[in-house]
Amino acid sequence: MQHFTRAAALLACLAAVAAPAAAQDAFPTKPVRLIVPQTPGGASDVLARIVSQQLTKKWGQPVVVENRAGAGGNVGMEAVIAAEPDGHTLLMSYVGTQAINGALYKNLSFDPGTGFAPVATLATLPFVAVGRPDAPFHTVPGLVKAAKAGRVTYGSAGNGSVNHLLGEMFNRAAGVKMVHVPYRGAAPALQDLLGGRIDVVFTSLPSVAGQIKSGSLRPIAVTSGQRARSFAGIPTIAEAGFKDFDVNPWFGLMAPKQTPAARVARINRDVNEILRQPEVAESFAAQGAQPYITTPAEFAGVLKNDVAKWGAVVRASGASVD
Repeated sequence: MQHFTRAAALLACLAAVAAPAAAQDAFPTKPVRLIVPQTPGGASDVLARIVSQQLTKKWGQPVVVENRAGAGGNVGMEAVIAAEPDGHTLLMSYVGTQAINGALYKNLSFDPGTGFAPVATLATLPFVAVGRPDAPFHTVPGLVKAAKAGRVTYGSAGNGSVNHLLGEMFNRAAGVKMVHVPYRGAAPALQDLLGGRIDVVFTSLPSVAGQIKSGSLRPIAVTSGQRARSFAGIPTIAEAGFKDFDVNPWFGLMAPKQTPAARVARINRDVNEILRQPEVAESFAAQGAQPYITTPAEFAGVLKNDVAKWGAVVRASGASVD
Protein backbone atom coordinates (compact mmCIF):
# COMPACT_ATOMS: atom_id res chain seq x y z
CA MET A 1 0.00 0.00 0.00
CA GLN A 2 2.88 2.31 0.87
CA HIS A 3 4.51 1.60 -2.50
CA PHE A 4 1.22 2.35 -4.23
CA THR A 5 0.90 5.67 -2.40
CA ARG A 6 4.44 6.68 -3.32
CA ALA A 7 3.85 5.74 -6.95
CA ALA A 8 0.63 7.71 -7.04
CA ALA A 9 2.38 10.72 -5.53
CA LEU A 10 5.17 10.48 -8.09
CA LEU A 11 2.68 10.32 -10.95
CA ALA A 12 0.85 13.32 -9.54
CA CYS A 13 4.11 15.28 -9.40
CA LEU A 14 4.98 14.34 -12.97
CA ALA A 15 1.52 15.36 -14.13
CA ALA A 16 1.86 18.70 -12.33
CA VAL A 17 5.16 19.37 -14.12
CA ALA A 18 3.87 18.20 -17.50
CA ALA A 19 0.63 20.18 -17.40
CA PRO A 20 2.21 23.65 -17.65
CA ALA A 21 4.56 22.40 -20.38
CA ALA A 22 1.65 20.99 -22.36
CA ALA A 23 -0.27 24.24 -21.92
CA GLN A 24 2.77 26.19 -23.04
CA ASP A 25 3.17 24.05 -26.18
CA ALA A 26 -0.50 24.34 -27.16
CA PHE A 27 -0.64 26.30 -30.39
CA PRO A 28 -2.59 27.86 -31.87
CA THR A 29 -5.21 28.60 -29.22
CA LYS A 30 -7.11 31.14 -31.34
CA PRO A 31 -7.33 32.28 -34.97
CA VAL A 32 -4.02 33.20 -36.59
CA ARG A 33 -3.66 36.38 -38.64
CA LEU A 34 -1.46 36.18 -41.72
CA ILE A 35 -0.80 39.76 -42.74
CA VAL A 36 -0.01 40.32 -46.41
CA PRO A 37 1.47 43.80 -46.87
CA GLN A 38 0.29 43.98 -50.49
CA THR A 39 -3.03 44.21 -52.29
CA PRO A 40 -5.01 41.06 -53.24
CA GLY A 41 -4.12 39.22 -56.42
CA GLY A 42 -0.34 39.47 -56.40
CA ALA A 43 2.17 36.72 -55.73
CA SER A 44 2.33 37.31 -51.96
CA ASP A 45 -1.43 37.17 -51.65
CA VAL A 46 -1.86 34.09 -53.83
CA LEU A 47 0.83 32.07 -52.03
CA ALA A 48 -0.42 33.21 -48.62
CA ARG A 49 -3.91 31.92 -49.38
CA ILE A 50 -2.62 28.52 -50.50
CA VAL A 51 -0.60 28.13 -47.30
CA SER A 52 -3.31 29.54 -45.02
CA GLN A 53 -5.82 26.95 -46.23
CA GLN A 54 -3.42 24.12 -45.43
CA LEU A 55 -2.45 25.54 -42.03
CA THR A 56 -6.13 25.94 -41.15
CA LYS A 57 -6.62 22.22 -41.77
CA LYS A 58 -3.50 21.30 -39.83
CA TRP A 59 -4.05 23.53 -36.82
CA GLY A 60 -7.82 23.33 -36.47
CA GLN A 61 -7.91 27.12 -36.14
CA PRO A 62 -8.67 29.65 -38.88
CA VAL A 63 -5.60 31.22 -40.49
CA VAL A 64 -7.03 34.47 -41.80
CA VAL A 65 -5.29 36.36 -44.60
CA GLU A 66 -5.41 40.09 -43.95
CA ASN A 67 -4.24 42.47 -46.68
CA ARG A 68 -2.57 45.57 -45.21
CA ALA A 69 -1.13 47.35 -48.23
CA GLY A 70 0.59 50.72 -48.20
CA ALA A 71 4.00 52.41 -48.25
CA GLY A 72 5.66 49.58 -50.15
CA GLY A 73 4.66 47.01 -47.53
CA ASN A 74 5.66 49.08 -44.50
CA VAL A 75 2.07 49.46 -43.25
CA GLY A 76 1.65 45.69 -42.99
CA MET A 77 5.06 45.23 -41.40
CA GLU A 78 4.27 47.82 -38.74
CA ALA A 79 1.06 45.94 -37.88
CA VAL A 80 3.07 42.76 -37.26
CA ILE A 81 5.68 44.58 -35.18
CA ALA A 82 2.90 45.89 -32.93
CA ALA A 83 1.31 42.45 -32.47
CA GLU A 84 1.70 40.11 -29.49
CA PRO A 85 4.82 37.96 -30.12
CA ASP A 86 3.08 34.63 -29.58
CA GLY A 87 2.91 33.25 -33.13
CA HIS A 88 -0.73 34.18 -33.67
CA THR A 89 0.24 37.05 -36.01
CA LEU A 90 2.52 36.28 -38.95
CA LEU A 91 3.88 38.36 -41.81
CA MET A 92 3.86 37.24 -45.43
CA SER A 93 7.28 38.56 -46.39
CA TYR A 94 9.26 38.60 -49.59
CA VAL A 95 12.54 39.94 -50.85
CA GLY A 96 11.00 43.33 -51.66
CA THR A 97 9.71 44.18 -48.20
CA GLN A 98 12.50 42.64 -46.16
CA ALA A 99 15.66 43.03 -48.28
CA ILE A 100 14.94 46.18 -50.28
CA ASN A 101 12.89 48.53 -48.10
CA GLY A 102 15.66 49.10 -45.58
CA ALA A 103 17.82 50.68 -48.29
CA LEU A 104 14.92 52.41 -50.03
CA TYR A 105 13.20 54.13 -47.09
CA LYS A 106 15.62 56.27 -45.09
CA ASN A 107 13.34 57.18 -42.16
CA LEU A 108 11.79 53.87 -41.11
CA SER A 109 11.18 53.34 -37.39
CA PHE A 110 12.25 49.69 -37.77
CA ASP A 111 14.75 47.61 -39.72
CA PRO A 112 12.97 45.25 -42.16
CA GLY A 113 16.04 43.03 -42.31
CA THR A 114 16.54 42.49 -38.58
CA GLY A 115 13.28 43.62 -36.97
CA PHE A 116 11.44 40.30 -37.35
CA ALA A 117 11.93 36.67 -36.45
CA PRO A 118 12.43 34.62 -39.65
CA VAL A 119 10.06 31.64 -39.41
CA ALA A 120 9.92 29.72 -42.68
CA THR A 121 10.55 30.27 -46.36
CA LEU A 122 7.66 29.20 -48.58
CA ALA A 123 8.64 29.48 -52.22
CA THR A 124 10.85 30.96 -54.87
CA LEU A 125 9.06 32.54 -57.78
CA PRO A 126 10.56 34.12 -60.89
CA PHE A 127 9.34 37.38 -62.32
CA VAL A 128 8.52 37.67 -66.00
CA ALA A 129 8.93 40.43 -68.56
CA VAL A 130 5.67 40.86 -70.45
CA GLY A 131 4.57 42.98 -73.38
CA ARG A 132 1.56 43.28 -75.63
CA PRO A 133 0.90 40.82 -78.47
CA ASP A 134 1.09 43.70 -80.97
CA ALA A 135 4.47 44.96 -79.71
CA PRO A 136 7.31 45.02 -82.27
CA PHE A 137 9.39 42.73 -80.02
CA HIS A 138 8.52 39.33 -78.53
CA THR A 139 11.96 38.13 -77.44
CA VAL A 140 14.85 39.41 -75.33
CA PRO A 141 17.01 40.13 -78.43
CA GLY A 142 14.03 41.97 -79.94
CA LEU A 143 13.58 44.02 -76.78
CA VAL A 144 17.28 44.89 -76.68
CA LYS A 145 17.21 45.92 -80.35
CA ALA A 146 14.13 48.10 -79.81
CA ALA A 147 15.66 49.74 -76.72
CA LYS A 148 18.85 50.56 -78.62
CA ALA A 149 16.90 51.93 -81.57
CA GLY A 150 14.52 54.20 -79.68
CA ARG A 151 12.50 54.93 -76.57
CA VAL A 152 11.19 51.84 -74.72
CA THR A 153 9.30 52.35 -71.45
CA TYR A 154 8.88 49.88 -68.62
CA GLY A 155 6.39 50.20 -65.78
CA SER A 156 6.81 49.22 -62.14
CA ALA A 157 4.99 49.12 -58.83
CA GLY A 158 6.96 52.20 -57.76
CA ASN A 159 10.46 53.52 -57.22
CA GLY A 160 12.66 50.86 -55.65
CA SER A 161 10.16 48.04 -56.16
CA VAL A 162 11.41 44.67 -57.39
CA ASN A 163 9.79 45.49 -60.75
CA HIS A 164 11.80 48.71 -60.98
CA LEU A 165 15.10 47.17 -59.89
CA LEU A 166 14.72 44.25 -62.30
CA GLY A 167 14.34 46.76 -65.13
CA GLU A 168 17.52 48.53 -64.03
CA MET A 169 19.37 45.21 -63.73
CA PHE A 170 18.27 44.37 -67.27
CA ASN A 171 19.39 47.80 -68.51
CA ARG A 172 22.87 47.23 -67.11
CA ALA A 173 23.12 43.64 -68.35
CA ALA A 174 21.99 44.52 -71.88
CA GLY A 175 23.69 47.90 -72.14
CA VAL A 176 20.42 49.71 -72.86
CA LYS A 177 18.43 52.49 -71.22
CA MET A 178 14.74 51.67 -71.04
CA VAL A 179 12.79 54.51 -69.42
CA HIS A 180 11.27 53.74 -66.02
CA VAL A 181 7.64 54.73 -65.40
CA PRO A 182 6.64 54.20 -61.73
CA TYR A 183 3.06 53.49 -60.64
CA ARG A 184 1.29 53.02 -57.32
CA GLY A 185 1.35 49.25 -57.53
CA ALA A 186 1.80 46.63 -60.21
CA ALA A 187 -1.90 46.52 -61.18
CA PRO A 188 -2.06 50.06 -62.66
CA ALA A 189 1.24 49.43 -64.46
CA LEU A 190 -0.25 46.35 -66.09
CA GLN A 191 -3.41 48.29 -66.98
CA ASP A 192 -1.33 50.90 -68.81
CA LEU A 193 0.65 48.14 -70.51
CA LEU A 194 -2.59 46.62 -71.80
CA GLY A 195 -3.73 50.11 -72.81
CA GLY A 196 -0.61 50.74 -74.88
CA ARG A 197 0.79 53.56 -72.75
CA ILE A 198 3.98 51.68 -71.75
CA ASP A 199 5.90 48.88 -73.45
CA VAL A 200 7.09 46.35 -70.84
CA VAL A 201 6.50 45.31 -67.23
CA PHE A 202 8.63 42.99 -65.10
CA THR A 203 6.13 41.36 -62.75
CA SER A 204 5.47 38.19 -60.77
CA LEU A 205 4.13 35.24 -62.71
CA PRO A 206 0.89 34.86 -60.65
CA SER A 207 -0.11 38.45 -61.36
CA VAL A 208 -0.19 37.83 -65.13
CA ALA A 209 -0.73 34.06 -65.41
CA GLY A 210 -4.31 34.58 -66.61
CA GLN A 211 -3.37 37.18 -69.22
CA ILE A 212 -0.51 35.00 -70.50
CA LYS A 213 -2.83 32.01 -70.88
CA SER A 214 -5.54 34.09 -72.56
CA GLY A 215 -3.06 35.74 -74.90
CA SER A 216 -3.80 39.32 -73.82
CA LEU A 217 -0.18 39.65 -72.69
CA ARG A 218 2.84 38.06 -74.30
CA PRO A 219 5.69 36.77 -72.13
CA ILE A 220 9.19 37.75 -73.21
CA ALA A 221 11.33 35.93 -70.64
CA VAL A 222 11.46 34.88 -66.99
CA THR A 223 14.11 36.34 -64.70
CA SER A 224 15.21 33.06 -63.06
CA GLY A 225 18.15 30.97 -64.28
CA GLN A 226 15.81 28.04 -64.99
CA ARG A 227 12.45 27.96 -66.74
CA ALA A 228 9.33 27.76 -64.58
CA ARG A 229 7.87 24.25 -64.59
CA SER A 230 4.29 25.18 -65.47
CA PHE A 231 5.42 27.89 -67.90
CA ALA A 232 8.17 25.92 -69.63
CA GLY A 233 7.48 27.64 -72.95
CA ILE A 234 8.78 30.94 -71.60
CA PRO A 235 12.57 31.24 -72.06
CA THR A 236 14.91 32.76 -69.50
CA ILE A 237 16.82 36.02 -69.90
CA ALA A 238 19.98 33.95 -69.39
CA GLU A 239 19.19 31.91 -72.51
CA ALA A 240 19.42 35.10 -74.58
CA GLY A 241 23.10 35.37 -73.75
CA PHE A 242 22.98 37.03 -70.32
CA LYS A 243 24.21 33.91 -68.54
CA ASP A 244 24.59 35.50 -65.09
CA PHE A 245 21.05 36.91 -65.01
CA ASP A 246 19.28 34.83 -62.35
CA VAL A 247 16.74 36.57 -60.12
CA ASN A 248 14.32 34.24 -58.37
CA PRO A 249 12.74 36.09 -55.40
CA TRP A 250 11.74 34.18 -52.27
CA PHE A 251 8.59 34.45 -50.18
CA GLY A 252 8.29 33.44 -46.54
CA LEU A 253 6.72 33.86 -43.12
CA MET A 254 8.04 36.08 -40.34
CA ALA A 255 6.87 36.83 -36.82
CA PRO A 256 7.32 39.64 -34.30
CA LYS A 257 10.94 39.81 -33.16
CA GLN A 258 10.37 38.54 -29.59
CA THR A 259 8.39 35.44 -30.58
CA PRO A 260 9.84 32.51 -28.53
CA ALA A 261 12.27 30.31 -30.45
CA ALA A 262 10.27 27.18 -29.56
CA ARG A 263 7.14 28.70 -31.11
CA VAL A 264 9.07 29.71 -34.23
CA ALA A 265 10.47 26.17 -34.51
CA ARG A 266 6.97 24.69 -34.14
CA ILE A 267 5.54 26.84 -36.93
CA ASN A 268 8.56 26.13 -39.13
CA ARG A 269 8.09 22.38 -38.69
CA ASP A 270 4.38 22.54 -39.54
CA VAL A 271 4.92 24.79 -42.57
CA ASN A 272 7.68 22.54 -43.92
CA GLU A 273 5.40 19.51 -43.60
CA ILE A 274 2.82 21.36 -45.70
CA LEU A 275 5.38 22.34 -48.33
CA ARG A 276 6.25 18.66 -48.79
CA GLN A 277 2.66 17.80 -49.75
CA PRO A 278 2.27 17.05 -53.49
CA GLU A 279 -0.95 19.07 -53.71
CA VAL A 280 0.81 22.17 -52.38
CA ALA A 281 3.68 21.70 -54.82
CA GLU A 282 1.13 21.47 -57.64
CA SER A 283 -0.71 24.60 -56.46
CA PHE A 284 2.58 26.48 -56.31
CA ALA A 285 3.64 25.18 -59.73
CA ALA A 286 0.42 26.50 -61.27
CA GLN A 287 1.64 29.95 -60.20
CA GLY A 288 5.17 29.38 -61.47
CA ALA A 289 6.46 28.93 -57.91
CA GLN A 290 8.55 26.19 -56.33
CA PRO A 291 8.45 25.19 -52.63
CA TYR A 292 11.47 26.44 -50.72
CA ILE A 293 12.18 24.67 -47.42
CA THR A 294 14.60 26.06 -44.82
CA THR A 295 15.13 26.21 -41.07
CA PRO A 296 14.69 29.57 -39.30
CA ALA A 297 18.49 29.90 -39.09
CA GLU A 298 18.89 29.19 -42.80
CA PHE A 299 16.17 31.71 -43.60
CA ALA A 300 18.01 34.32 -41.50
CA GLY A 301 21.17 33.66 -43.54
CA VAL A 302 19.32 34.04 -46.84
CA LEU A 303 17.84 37.33 -45.66
CA LYS A 304 21.21 38.68 -44.51
CA ASN A 305 22.77 37.93 -47.90
CA ASP A 306 19.87 39.47 -49.81
CA VAL A 307 19.85 42.65 -47.72
CA ALA A 308 23.44 43.20 -48.86
CA LYS A 309 22.79 42.22 -52.48
CA TRP A 310 19.60 44.21 -53.04
CA GLY A 311 20.84 47.16 -51.01
CA ALA A 312 23.69 47.48 -53.50
CA VAL A 313 21.19 47.39 -56.40
CA VAL A 314 19.07 50.11 -54.78
CA ARG A 315 22.10 52.35 -54.25
CA ALA A 316 23.31 51.80 -57.81
CA SER A 317 19.86 52.70 -59.18
CA GLY A 318 19.66 55.86 -57.13
CA ALA A 319 16.11 54.94 -56.09
CA SER A 320 14.72 56.58 -52.96
CA VAL A 321 11.25 57.14 -51.54
CA ASP A 322 11.91 59.58 -48.71
